[in-house]
Amino acid sequence: MRLTRWLWTAAGVALLVTALTFLFVPPMPPRTVVMATGPEGGAYAALGQKYKEILSRQNVRLELLATNGSVENIERLRNSRDGVSVAFVQGGTTSAVEAPELVSLGTLFYEPFWVFSRVPPQNLPGGRTRAGMRVSFGPAGSGTNKITHELASAMGVDLDRTDVLELGPVDAGERLLKGDLDLISIVAAWDAPIVRRLLLDHSVQLRDSPRADAHVALRPYLSKLVLPRGVADLASDRPPEDVTLLAGKASLVVRGDLHPALQYLLLETASLVHGGPGVFNRAGEFPAAEPIDLPLSESAREYYNGGRPFLQRYLPFWMAALASRMFLLLIPVVGLLYPLFRLLPAAYGWGMQYRIYRLYGELKVLEMEFDAASGGPPHAFDERLRSLEYRADRMRVPLRFAPSLYNLKMHIGLVRESVQADKTGRTPAPSGARLKGAIDR
Repeated sequence: MRLTRWLWTAAGVALLVTALTFLFVPPMPPRTVVMATGPEGGAYAALGQKYKEILSRQNVRLELLATNGSVENIERLRNSRDGVSVAFVQGGTTSAVEAPELVSLGTLFYEPFWVFSRVPPQNLPGGRTRAGMRVSFGPAGSGTNKITHELASAMGVDLDRTDVLELGPVDAGERLLKGDLDLISIVAAWDAPIVRRLLLDHSVQLRDSPRADAHVALRPYLSKLVLPRGVADLASDRPPEDVTLLAGKASLVVRGDLHPALQYLLLETASLVHGGPGVFNRAGEFPAAEPIDLPLSESAREYYNGGRPFLQRYLPFWMAALASRMFLLLIPVVGLLYPLFRLLPAAYGWGMQYRIYRLYGELKVLEMEFDAASGGPPHAFDERLRSLEYRADRMRVPLRFAPSLYNLKMHIGLVRESVQADKTGRTPAPSGARLKGAIDR
């Protein structure tokens, strides 16, 4: 009975540990994730489609939410009620102080600031605008709009003298080609169709970024790039000279509570999408462990240090997530049950010995009482001996405990002989002699 209670106690403790572990082990990752991208037709929207296609192979549904750009993406991420968990964010649009609930998975690619103009650069000394110019610095809520205004203000450009529109890159580029705008600033990848069209059009000129080194020194989130002469079209020599550009870096930003397994999956997807070579980067340069505006998440640091988790290297995503969760559940259970089951044989042996020794204790008490009550009625001791003998006969023990049980029965027989000798008037052997005789036998 004691052993049975011990086993039930061990099982109860194991169940309790399992239940408590469930409270602290992360749940399975969600099957649907919402990503904030950017304006329809923009680079972020196109990249979102690539991510969606790759994640669908792992049975993860990526919902894309079109926005005005990085500033709105940050607001969507910070507002948990919007349900956005991941977004593309342009460098320089936020900070860890402004958005403590967000973390970065690293940088993905360069985002050059392209400044195209229909006005010859020599007519605009010092990069200043002309009164009455029609310009576009990106849609409201975009990182392009925010950073371009900051750079213009730093350089002393008086935007009050200009007609500033807030257009997306494609719309702004089309209007510039038609002559409806004089100057535009857009942020887009080198291979964006609107950028290639503007570079090849002879009526449009790509403006060089003056004092780029100073901008980079003052704003660490910026980089200095050089677009080589003729890279857009060698035959027509477009652009006709090397052009210095300022560029930010796009980061993949997530909420800090996004499931770690999904963070690893997003990083693996980013490697597939952004890992190739480009005009401004070498193969394998991105994604990069660069905390431009926000700190890297713990999962991102582990990924960059050691790659994918072990299980995700050899198992499909959902199977790896399930196996990882089961492994975390088993650690405390095994850690508890292993020493318990190591002690089980000893506890079982102790239980068997206890049952035998308990009868030995009763036999010893009976013998001592018999010796003390010499001349008393022996039939009372007969009844107690028969009860002990009956319980010993009914006891079932493993083979390795049989010698102890047989010794008990033998000793009961010795005490019975003493009682019978007292009935017939014979002198019984002393207790020590009886015990010695039992041992000798």
